[in-house]
Amino acid sequence: MGAKMSKVSVDVKADTSSAVNAPVLTGNDFRGPVTIICGSNTAEQQNSTEKLTQEQENLGLKEFLRSHKIYMKENSKRIFEGMKEKEANLNEIYTDVFITEGDMKEVNREREILKIDDAFKNTTKTSQDNHIKCSEIFQSLTDKKKIILTKGIAGIGKTVSVQKLILDWTEGTANQDVDAMFLFPFREMNQIKDKHISFHEFLLKFYPEIKINVIKLTEKYKVAFIFDGLDESRLNLDFECRKLSVEERSSVDEMIINLIRGDLFPSSLIWITSRPAAANQIPFKFVGLFTEVRGFTDQQKEEYFRKRIKDKSQADEMIKHIKRSRSLYIMCHIPVFCWITATVLHDILIQNNEENIDTTLTEMYIHFLLIQMKMKNQKYNERTLRERSKLFESNKTIILKLAKLAFEQLKKENIIFYEEDLEECDIDVSEESEYTGMIAEIFKKEYGLHETKVFSFIHLSVQEFLAALHVFICYMTNNMKDLEFFITPEQDTKISLHDILKEAIDKAMESERGHLDLFLRFLMGLSLESSQKLLKGLLTRTEDTRDSITETTQYIQQLQDEWISDEASVNLFYCLLELKDQSLYQRIQKYLHPDDSDSVIELSSSMCTLMIYVLVMSENVVDEFNMNRYDVEDKKRLVPAVRCCRRALFSGCGLTAESCEVVSSALQSSECPLRELDLSKNDLKDSGVKLISDALNTHNCQLHTLRLSGCNLTEECCVSLSSCLQSSSSLRELDLSNNDLKDSGVKLISDALNTHNFQLHTLRLSGCHVTEECCVSLSSCLQSSSSLRELDLSNNDLKDSGVKLISDALNTHNCQLHTLRLYGDR
Repeated sequence: MGAKMSKVSVDVKADTSSAVNAPVLTGNDFRGPVTIICGSNTAEQQNSTEKLTQEQENLGLKEFLRSHKIYMKENSKRIFEGMKEKEANLNEIYTDVFITEGDMKEVNREREILKIDDAFKNTTKTSQDNHIKCSEIFQSLTDKKKIILTKGIAGIGKTVSVQKLILDWTEGTANQDVDAMFLFPFREMNQIKDKHISFHEFLLKFYPEIKINVIKLTEKYKVAFIFDGLDESRLNLDFECRKLSVEERSSVDEMIINLIRGDLFPSSLIWITSRPAAANQIPFKFVGLFTEVRGFTDQQKEEYFRKRIKDKSQADEMIKHIKRSRSLYIMCHIPVFCWITATVLHDILIQNNEENIDTTLTEMYIHFLLIQMKMKNQKYNERTLRERSKLFESNKTIILKLAKLAFEQLKKENIIFYEEDLEECDIDVSEESEYTGMIAEIFKKEYGLHETKVFSFIHLSVQEFLAALHVFICYMTNNMKDLEFFITPEQDTKISLHDILKEAIDKAMESERGHLDLFLRFLMGLSLESSQKLLKGLLTRTEDTRDSITETTQYIQQLQDEWISDEASVNLFYCLLELKDQSLYQRIQKYLHPDDSDSVIELSSSMCTLMIYVLVMSENVVDEFNMNRYDVEDKKRLVPAVRCCRRALFSGCGLTAESCEVVSSALQSSECPLRELDLSKNDLKDSGVKLISDALNTHNCQLHTLRLSGCNLTEECCVSLSSCLQSSSSLRELDLSNNDLKDSGVKLISDALNTHNFQLHTLRLSGCHVTEECCVSLSSCLQSSSSLRELDLSNNDLKDSGVKLISDALNTHNCQLHTLRLYGDR
């Protein structure tokens, strides 16, 4: 007989980690087969596990963000100028630099020597530029593109700006919407040789403390990746490379390209800094914001010197001296050059004020080298060697080796070096090295990935100076091997200094990026006997170089009268100044202030550029600049003269609307002296005049007279002109004759005449295709309390009815008109 089957059902429910006792089966006796079925809600259990994992993950991410910010603060709060021992608190010595929104179109034509002077000029004309505070650079991104590309010449403050932004973030004073920042210097990225590396592994090389999932971090939080020093990169950035997934391994250059293209972590912010010559490696289409670090403004220069020199009278004396030397004053917008200048002037001008320091740039760097040697000997030797020649003798070996390194790496356009580069020049950088002291003063040693040593000179200009020193010493010691970079001597042929200088000029002019420009200036300066005397002890003899210098100056003068690039023309001008030759400068002054005002001066394109450059860079203002006085192929090159004259006479010079951009920029400058501007008989069109009108609306513009006769204008330009005339414009005379303004355009001008702010005294509207219709509004404004004293309506179709309206206005009490021209009217 089969056993009777019975079913017992029990529902058991328990939350995670809890227990349930359900004794419904206690005391029962089971015989035969028993089947026990246990069930559980696996979905709920899985959800609970996932929730716990997610909470733990979030806690891990938050803890990482907290500790990472502390780590970044520790690595960004201190800075040093020169020696490591001179480390200081960044917040205490930091002086803000001037950053503006830049123009990507300029990148491909940059030469650094000209950018030095461009940046100086731009720091003095801030009204028309979009000034960006370093701490707000990420907030300035308006495009969907998340990449910022910042350019700036060597030593201008890019790296320090990056460091200050990170420090401000860690201290909670800026960019608090950004959760994590990661800094990757290109000079350290160069050391990663692994061709198969994931992004997480790449990150670990810089931040080994990372234990979290980077993908999760970028998904949940706002992350900024900062890549500093693109110009120092030795990576091959080919933007046609394959697309990567997040987990995929690749070379570092492929990974960086995928980041920039937005294929990896598209929501992350990316900031890349670079010198101008290398910035074009990043295609414009990927850049959301392009900025330029322009260095110190005049005010910031003074602020820097006063922070560094605590004695007020000494700081005043130093600032006064720098202002006397235009070349020094220009270069002092570069923060690192400010430090070099302050070091030299404090030692020579202040402590040895009996010494004449009417110095060239080259002599400044010789003094700087001497000061560093004094520091080295005070620090590492028991005795102090004060005599200049003994200082050079005691440091001769290492200086020669450093100079050779500087030259060899400058030829390759390298500004960072590794141990193998130094070994090629027989430089020992071990801690026990006898050269440690000298190297520490002018040579930076940093530790990159895996404690790899990375070297650079304290500033690119120091490398360029030492490279020039190497070449000059090679000439003086008849070492032809290294001179073969410039010249290949024929057998039994003696090479003169002029041969070397001439070939160096040609070589520098051939360089697309201008990497030999400042080097060339130093080489010229070193050839002077006065410089050779300063180098006594390093040089075994001096040489009478007057004949070679005369030949070289003649060669430069000859080049200036030929077609050469603008950059080469400016650099050769500086070369002459390094040779203490003022002939070209004096020649330019005669062009600007000719004895015969009716004579026409023929200029080459390069001389034209140089004349305007000298005018703009000087603090002198000319009373009148008449463009028609000069016979030059393209007169548009002369337009920047508006920045430095009181009267600019540009009538009939082939100018266009594009030329008005330069004029508008000048008018908005607080230092612009321009009071009278004649742009008549140029094809400016309405778009060009709108740019001029916008400038007239600004507070800084002090223009009194504007002539726009025959500029191919229509009534459209009168909208912007009317607007500026209704503001508190300084304009007193306006000539719009021989333009197709019609009645509608003149009505807009007339409406402006009726406003309280209107200050115009003279208005010329001859030949503007107007009829009696416009006379209604003109009559109305003449009857008001208009300031108008002279009105020219000649050569228009006013008819008798129009003239009558004007005549009726003349009879009213408020009319102030003295002169009315109506000849040629029908």
